[in-house]
Amino acid sequence: MKTYGAFDKNGLEFVITERKTPRHWYNYFYNDTYNAFTSQVGFGDGLMQDRLANRIMLVSNRAMYLTDKDSGKWFSANGVPFTQKLDYFRCRHGLGYTTTESKTEGIEMEYTVFVPVEGDREIWMLTAKNTRDTAANLSAIGYASTDSDGVYKPQGYNLDVGCFNQEAQAAMCRIFSEYKSQDNTVDKYGYLITDGEVVSFDTRRNAFIGVYGSQYDPEALNENNGCTGSDCCAEKLCYALEAKLALQPGESKTVCFEIGVADTAQDVAKMRAHLAAGVPAKELETIKAERLSQIQGASITSPDEQLNDAFNGFYKYATAMGSRWARVRHNGYRDLLSDTECMGSYNPALAWERYKRILTYQYSNGYAPRTFIGGAIKDNKFADCAVWISFTGYALVMELGDLNLLNEEVEFNDGSVATVYEHIRRSVEFLYNFKGARGMVKIWGGDWNDCMNNAGLKGKGESVWLSIAWYRANKMFVELAKLMGNEEHVAEYEKMGEEMKGLINEYGWDGKYYLYAIDDEGRKIGSHENEEGKMYLNPQVWAVFSGVADEERLKSAIAEVDAYLDGPLGTVVSKPPYHHVNMEIGTMTTKPATVHENGGVYLHALAWKLAAEGMLHRPEKVERIIHQFLPWDHTHAVTYGEPYMLYNSYFGEETGYRYGTPGQSWRTGSTPWFVKSVLLYVYGMQAELDGLHIRPCLPPSWTECAAEKDFRGCHYVIKYHQTAGEGYVKSITANGVKVEGDLLPYEKGATIEVEVEIG
Repeated sequence: MKTYGAFDKNGLEFVITERKTPRHWYNYFYNDTYNAFTSQVGFGDGLMQDRLANRIMLVSNRAMYLTDKDSGKWFSANGVPFTQKLDYFRCRHGLGYTTTESKTEGIEMEYTVFVPVEGDREIWMLTAKNTRDTAANLSAIGYASTDSDGVYKPQGYNLDVGCFNQEAQAAMCRIFSEYKSQDNTVDKYGYLITDGEVVSFDTRRNAFIGVYGSQYDPEALNENNGCTGSDCCAEKLCYALEAKLALQPGESKTVCFEIGVADTAQDVAKMRAHLAAGVPAKELETIKAERLSQIQGASITSPDEQLNDAFNGFYKYATAMGSRWARVRHNGYRDLLSDTECMGSYNPALAWERYKRILTYQYSNGYAPRTFIGGAIKDNKFADCAVWISFTGYALVMELGDLNLLNEEVEFNDGSVATVYEHIRRSVEFLYNFKGARGMVKIWGGDWNDCMNNAGLKGKGESVWLSIAWYRANKMFVELAKLMGNEEHVAEYEKMGEEMKGLINEYGWDGKYYLYAIDDEGRKIGSHENEEGKMYLNPQVWAVFSGVADEERLKSAIAEVDAYLDGPLGTVVSKPPYHHVNMEIGTMTTKPATVHENGGVYLHALAWKLAAEGMLHRPEKVERIIHQFLPWDHTHAVTYGEPYMLYNSYFGEETGYRYGTPGQSWRTGSTPWFVKSVLLYVYGMQAELDGLHIRPCLPPSWTECAAEKDFRGCHYVIKYHQTAGEGYVKSITANGVKVEGDLLPYEKGATIEVEVEIG
């Protein structure tokens, strides 16, 4: 099978060697207010948002062109169109940047896109070298299409204006937006600037692209060999800026472009002075160092070199981005929390700061919204978001080992203030009182399964999965209350937990496994009585996480998962899929059979199952899931996808030609939870208040592997040696001294060498 590229620099880069991959292979860049992505041939967008996610969709695509003023030819540093003949092509996706290297017409090009550590902007750097025997009289043209004035539609309205601003030497376009800078709502200006000598510009899309042209065949380059100098009034905007790039034989030059948003032309002029001072190269090195520093808290070494590279680089980088940007398309509250929880397994200090930020969107009654977007906090009738507050807070306190963190004060979304402990307590209490007809937690307009959005709108339907998840969250809160010495809360919430446990096992048990939900009319979802959707994975996995089931029921539920849901592609999230639309359940039934929640292999849920298999200590199952997860591993089924990233799903057997192909990459919880599951439940590095415990469940074929972890100022280097057996720890030594039990010794500032014997 064609590979299209390989990891480099120990996983810090993935080098794509073919322009035409099976689909666009993306890389993401971000800071706290700006997020962008690009594929190996430059396809991608960029946006910014304020605290309440008012957004400016600044870049809907970008390109870098070179024009030859002597021959009249033009070509692209992006590597497209594919009809453009290249002597070579490489795209280096790195952590926080993408660099495309190519050569054509005697010109070597190195084109880098990145987002600096701060600012509502992105930077494009083009280095061109003339390998001809004669001088090259060139221009570099940076171009971006935009949706800041709305998406273009035939016969539609696009009413903003654009022009060239002499003071700022910038292509500038007016943007009316609710985006807030320095707490003011004002007209904004999108800008494109360069540190090169400006030759011309365009702000009118039809002048540059042409009425009948495209980004891959711009009329301005074909007919004018450069920009046309177009203003824009009540037409579709664009940003194009042409800079002179004359090169003698053997000469190399770099020209930089920056696209961003500012309040005034004077602000843009300052940014151009900043650009001209040679700062971009320094900013690129800064962002590389910043992104690397954020992911260095833990690493793995396994027998699979590709897994090592992917995990130690892009998987942790994607987790860190999700902790700040969730799924990018919106700021999902549960997504932010869950990704932050997972990031805590290797960078708990940064995760804690992000956790406190997320808490500020919580309601003071304990409820948590679904998202915040477009200037508003939006509930969308989702029931589960509050439950993730306990999971994340508990995990981070265990990693950091400091109960005083729970006393830190954080605002609610109404401006009132409470301790982190109180934020957690109110989230638990709210869901306990958010009861359906039988006393379990309401499903309302959806729980983790967003598309089970009609089962509980009348307020009677209940989510068995969410009730199980609440039981786990409540147990975590009770443990924190004990540690804080709050015996009143311990007694009260233990009683609440036992009550919920009884209800789950009375109403949520289906004879051999747990239901998913009961709808407003009392109909079971995820029952053997159903014709479709007889069984769901998540309640069974979360029964392992929570301890809600007794030993007999847990064995039965897991046996049913093994027998009914597991397959070569992975364990499906539900089965059988729905072939008929059932809007009494929700939009999951409108999806094609074996796609996503409707019977697909949903990798986010499979990552939870990986954790559960580690907790159950089933090494063969752990190995099987890892094989199934990784796109380059075809041990159990042939799967496809960009090898440096994970996906939300693999499409199932009823999708025909799409079988084994991936869903969405990057914007998914699969990657963060795979990271956490591997670190905590495969390598077994589990933090508790008293320190770091080692409880591994390694794949049987991993006879030798290793991990490193920074923990409260101590650095652990852990080597695992496994011989044939049941996969249990036989002995642990730390710096040559035998360890009793599984708690590692701790010394701040020290490096401790650990040897773990397994058999």
